[in-house]
Amino acid sequence: MKRVAVLVSGRGSNLQALLDAEARGELGATIALVVADRNGAFGLQRARARSVPTDVVRVRDFATREAWDEALAARLRAAQVDIVVTAGFQRVLGAATLGAFAGRILNIHPSLLPAFPGGLHAQADALAYGVKVSGCTVHFADQNVDAGPIVFQRVVEVREDDDADSLAARILAEEHRALPEAVRLLAESRLCVEGRRVRVLAPSPSV
Repeated sequence: MKRVAVLVSGRGSNLQALLDAEARGELGATIALVVADRNGAFGLQRARARSVPTDVVRVRDFATREAWDEALAARLRAAQVDIVVTAGFQRVLGAATLGAFAGRILNIHPSLLPAFPGGLHAQADALAYGVKVSGCTVHFADQNVDAGPIVFQRVVEVREDDDADSLAARILAEEHRALPEAVRLLAESRLCVEGRRVRVLAPSPSV
């Protein structure tokens, strides 16, 4: 069973979706560690409620961002995790973490990438642009922010009466479906990256 670390910064609703999928036996992996970049992240409480080990690695506690990233990579290696998931994590991973877990880091973003990458206002940006559909993207994290190979995308219609909150709520519901599925496929070694394309392999007889 593959071991997963989830990185959070806030309320951790995607973490909860992963925890619930694991409890139903649908994740195909064990959530072995939850790491936050701030003490007050509610995601830590979600993890503790399920007896999942937690850690806090704050940028302010290190002299440089590089030192913070090296410390984060060390914590993840010490926990012997196989997969890292950034779920509402508001920090950009550096070379140490990306190198240690290359091809094994999944990120969830609330837009249909490459549209509206980065930042914290993807839903509002989509509305301001006047798009007719939006959604979410699960992708592999690499050195370029919100630009790694795409695993899944889920589409949400933009309604005439939408505001940023209503659109975000419907996108979030799709995130909660897409992210556990992507983790399961990665844990089953069924995601094959070919350049920018990600193919989903058929399950092996043993899966």
